[in-house]
Amino acid sequence: MREKIIHKSSELFLTLGFKSVTMDDIANEMGISKKTIYVHFPNKTKLVEATTMHLFETISCGIDSICELQKNPIEEIFDIKQFVMEHLKDEKSSPQYQLQKYYPKIFATLKSKQFEVMQGCVTENLKRGLEQGLYRDNINVDFISRIYFSCMITLKDPELFPLKTFSMNTLMEYYLEYHLRGICTPKGLEILNKLLKINQNQ
Repeated sequence: MREKIIHKSSELFLTLGFKSVTMDDIANEMGISKKTIYVHFPNKTKLVEATTMHLFETISCGIDSICELQKNPIEEIFDIKQFVMEHLKDEKSSPQYQLQKYYPKIFATLKSKQFEVMQGCVTENLKRGLEQGLYRDNINVDFISRIYFSCMITLKDPELFPLKTFSMNTLMEYYLEYHLRGICTPKGLEILNKLLKINQNQ
């Protein structure tokens, strides 16, 4: 039952936001009593925490699986984006921003974990891109990996990037192209342009 509650809560939180969804909403959606939820989670904060960490673990495992395929580093970035968007349902409710606003401690823990995972993944991607001659050999890997993470967090700020103006998927597309055009060699740009064409035709 605990897993079912986490699964349904994830769906609702991502679609409607952490603030909007109440324990009553979750109970009604599941056709169970609120008491049943409280057996597993003493309060909403604990449920938000469990849901957030569950989502984080799911996405981290998926990203690890994609990285293990050792694909072309440019393709890998787009595959990871696609996987994350599928799991975050295009983030219609700015969940990360709401988490930061209403559950700052959970947000801080999540951000630290995300940084650790993303730093490892992006650093590895950059090193392979350098080895394969797809990324410029004069880039500073540590700087690029940190600025990449920083920009990803900023994209989720609805005051800077209102979702009425940009869908999360569009923002990610724009940002990945921006990121890659800044670090690619002519050889890398050929691959990037092919991938962008394929994405536009989908």
